[in-house]
Amino acid sequence: MICLDTNYLILGLVADSSESQELRAWAAAGEVLVTPMVAWYEFLCGPVSPVQRDTMRTFLQALLLFDEPQAHIASELFNATGRRRALRVDAMIAAAAISAGASLATNNREDFEVFVRGGLRLQPAA
Repeated sequence: MICLDTNYLILGLVADSSESQELRAWAAAGEVLVTPMVAWYEFLCGPVSPVQRDTMRTFLQALLLFDEPQAHIASELFNATGRRRALRVDAMIAAAAISAGASLATNNREDFEVFVRGGLRLQPAA
């Protein structure tokens, strides 16, 4: 299972981008693709057209709801990494991936590497 960060949702719509190519390859291989609701929200803030929204939604088997267990994991990650305000949403995205047992596909690897010691698995870079 691969959890997509917001940048993969956005760049997955760009023809011939590496993200678009990876999404197509993962889908063709039968990989389960999911995204946290908070990343979906960021994606929908766009600008994004209804066609783009629907196109990206077809790649996703699930939108991961932010629930109480994820809130606990996110707060632990946030507190363990120095409570940097810029990491709040990233901690929520990381918590969703951890809770789902998924690796996270992101172009912001540096931002998420701090969560690896908390259990986050990053999708290997292409």
